[in-house]
Amino acid sequence: KYADKAALGMKNQYGWKEMTYSGLGVLSRKLGAYMINDLKLEKGEKVAILSESKPEFGACVFASIIAGTISVPLDIKLTKYELKSILSDCLPSVILVSRKLVEMARYLRDEIPSLHTILVMDEPYFGMEETSIYQLPDVYQAKWRIRRKHDTALIIYTSGTTGKPKGVMTTFGNMLTQMYDLDETLNKIMPFRNINLLSILPMNHLFEMTVGFSTFMQFGCSIFYTPSLKPNDILSIMREKHIQFMIVVPAFLKLLKTTTENEIKSRDEFAQLRFKIKYALAKFVPSYRLKRLMFKNYHEKFGGKFVGCISGGAPLDLNVGEFFDRIGIKVFQGYGLTETSPVVTMNVENPRDLATVGRPLKSYEAKVDPDTGELLVKGPSVMKGYHNQPELTAEVIDKDGFFHTGDIAEIKNGGFVYITGRIKNMIVLSGGKKVFPEEVEAIIEKSCYVAEVCVLGTNRTFGSKDGTEEVTAVVVPKAELYNSYSDEDIERMIKLDVKSLSSRLAQYKHPTNVIISKQELPKTTTRKVKRNAVKELIEV
Repeated sequence: KYADKAALGMKNQYGWKEMTYSGLGVLSRKLGAYMINDLKLEKGEKVAILSESKPEFGACVFASIIAGTISVPLDIKLTKYELKSILSDCLPSVILVSRKLVEMARYLRDEIPSLHTILVMDEPYFGMEETSIYQLPDVYQAKWRIRRKHDTALIIYTSGTTGKPKGVMTTFGNMLTQMYDLDETLNKIMPFRNINLLSILPMNHLFEMTVGFSTFMQFGCSIFYTPSLKPNDILSIMREKHIQFMIVVPAFLKLLKTTTENEIKSRDEFAQLRFKIKYALAKFVPSYRLKRLMFKNYHEKFGGKFVGCISGGAPLDLNVGEFFDRIGIKVFQGYGLTETSPVVTMNVENPRDLATVGRPLKSYEAKVDPDTGELLVKGPSVMKGYHNQPELTAEVIDKDGFFHTGDIAEIKNGGFVYITGRIKNMIVLSGGKKVFPEEVEAIIEKSCYVAEVCVLGTNRTFGSKDGTEEVTAVVVPKAELYNSYSDEDIERMIKLDVKSLSSRLAQYKHPTNVIISKQELPKTTTRKVKRNAVKELIEV
C-alpha cells in the first residue's frame, strides 16, 4: 500500500537518508534470510541490537521476527559492565551494532561465550573489519519461522551492575493488542493518516518501539530521526520535513518551552507585552485553530504543520502542558510501564485536563487497591514475565492476573486515571505519615529560581529522630542566576522560596533539608531523574 512512500529517514552530514516501505521490506528479508540460511539461527535464539535510533534499526527488528529470533534492544548509554550483565542473562548469538559502537560490540563478543557474530548496521566504510548488513548476499527467501501470539518478540532490560538484570518479555500478542488499541484510541485525535512524525526517543525504549515505530508505521506514516536533541536542530528538522506529530517525554517539552520563552525575552518590550496579552487571552479561547492563528509566528518556527504530541514516560509538568495548550499545540498525556507494553491509558478525550493521564485503553481493566491506593491493571498487553525470574514475576502479577504498577492512583470523573505518587518513592516519616515526593516537587517547580528538583527521603543522623527519614529537596538553580548573584545569595533565595511555596502543603510534607546542586541531576535516557543516583550524589 505504501511501497514507494518514505518509511524511515535520518539526517546526516551529507543530507537525508530515506528508506521507502518497499526498501525496508527488502533489507529486512535480506537480513532475515541471512540469519536463517547462513548463520543457522534457531527459533527462539536472541539477537541483541546496540544502536542509536536510525532507519536500519527497524529493518533489524523485522529481520529478527522473520528469522524467529527474539530482539534484545540495548541502551547505548549503559556501561560495558551493565551491558555485559544483561547479555550474560539473555545470551544472544548475534549483535547488530551501529558503526559508533563497534568497539563495544567487540568487547562484548570477547566476554559473552554465546555471542559469535557482529553485524554492522551502517553502509560499508573504509577500514571496516566486520560485515555490514548491506554486504550480505542478495538472497531474500528462506523458510520463514511461524510466530505465535504467546511467543516472545522482545526482551527490554532495565540496567543494573548489581543484582540480576530485569528483562521484560514482551510477546507478539502484547504488541498487537497495543497496536489495535492505539489504532482505535488515536482515531479520536488523528482521523487523518500518512503524517510526518519526528522521533526523538531511543528505539530501545518500549514507548518508542510500540507507539512511535510500530503503531505509526501501521498508519503508513513517514518517521524521521534526528542525531541531535538540541532544540534548534530539532526545530530545523520540523521545518524542513513539515513535521505534524511527535512522541515525546515531558523533559523535552520543558526544554522546548524554555527555548521559546528565552526567545520571547530577547525581543523588545512591546513584542513581549503583546505575547503576554495574547497568552492571557488564549486561556479563554476554545478553538485550537484560532490559537494557532494568534501565535502564527511561533508555529512557523515549528514548521507550520505541527499539531500535537503524545507525552509519556514521566509525569507532565502542568505549567508546561498549559503553555503548549494555550499556543495551540495539543499534548495528549499517556501512562504506562515497560511491563504493560507499555501504554495503559491515554488522555485523548480531554487534553485540557492536564492532571489526568486519561482512560484505560480498550483491552485494559484498571482498579485501585482499596488498602494501598496502588493502581492494578489487567489485560492482554501485560508482559509474559521477567526473563529467568519467575519469582519476581509472581511478585508483580497476582493470581487474578492483575499487574501491580507500584503507582498510587485515583480513578474518578467517569473512569479517568489520576496518578498521585509512586509506592517505592514514598517517604515514611517517624510518626508514620507518608509523603509522596512528586507532590512536593510539583510545588517547588513553581519557583522562578528552580531549574530542576528531586525530593527524596534521607536518613536523619542526629537528635531524637536519629535514623528516621526526613524530606530532602535537591534543587538545581537556573543557570542565569549565577550571572547576577553569589552562591550564598542563590542558596538563601531558593531556601526562602521553597519555604514560602511549601506553605501550600501540610506541615509534615515541608522539606526539612534543602540541598543546592550546580550539576544537572542524573537522568535515564528518557530524561527521568534517577532518584537513587541523586541520593548517592548527596551522600558522598
